[in-house]
Amino acid sequence: MDLRAIFMGLAFAFMWSSAFTSARIIVADAPPITTLAVRFVISGLIGMAIAAALGQKIRLTRGQWISVVVFGISQNALYLGLNFVAMQWLEAGFASIIASTMPLIVAFLGWVVLREKLTPLALGGLVLGFAGVGLIMGTRISGGVDLTGLALCIVAAIALAVATLTVRTASGGGNLLMVVGLQMLVGALVLAPFGLAFEDHTVTWSWQLVAAFAYTTLVPGLAATWVWFALVARIGPMRASTFHFLNPFFGVTIAALLLGETLGVLDVVGVAIVTAGILAVQISRQKPV
Repeated sequence: MDLRAIFMGLAFAFMWSSAFTSARIIVADAPPITTLAVRFVISGLIGMAIAAALGQKIRLTRGQWISVVVFGISQNALYLGLNFVAMQWLEAGFASIIASTMPLIVAFLGWVVLREKLTPLALGGLVLGFAGVGLIMGTRISGGVDLTGLALCIVAAIALAVATLTVRTASGGGNLLMVVGLQMLVGALVLAPFGLAFEDHTVTWSWQLVAAFAYTTLVPGLAATWVWFALVARIGPMRASTFHFLNPFFGVTIAALLLGETLGVLDVVGVAIVTAGILAVQISRQKPV
């Protein structure tokens, strides 16, 4: 893995993890589903405009069209939509830890559903990772965490894991930024009717809300997605996924620094265990070069 790939992976992990903190700021003052749909429209149109300026066309391969639909629905509408709703009640750091288990869920579903073989390292990583999550959940549930928000985050992580298993080669064929933009628009089309039908559209305007919305739209929303697809195209999905092990650490650190969220001793231990578990699973999936 070259230095450029390492830099891209670190950048992706940081941007992805920071989205939970900015989302927490947004949903405190604006309707989550409608706001996310608006964000998708803006991110999608910007991405497509830049792609067109770079000469990219809406001429995609069959695999890319599948990616646009599957990830547009599962990643943008289901995963991010459910997380945005859940963030009304859950702390950003806790939500990021649950979301970070996606690689563990992918490995578990691949083992149980697709009958993929697990090495002893992978099996140990699964046990370790889920044990860490169980430790954190136990302390939060006993502390009165909102169970509805917790359930939504778990369903969201499973939805993204299923999509990841369904489409593993979507980054091929070029036109990456156009693919990203189209995925955003699919997410907006799915979410918009629910936001219009079920949400109160009262917004409490502040500079924090505007800044968080702009950051979420441009950085985690557009830049992180593009970096991820570019990283997958550069080093492959298995090696790229290794950087997910940084998400629990980045997620809780950013939330603590910007939102003042506190971490107990068991939370810190749990984060360390989850991080080690994710790293073990991802290392076990690497193919020797």
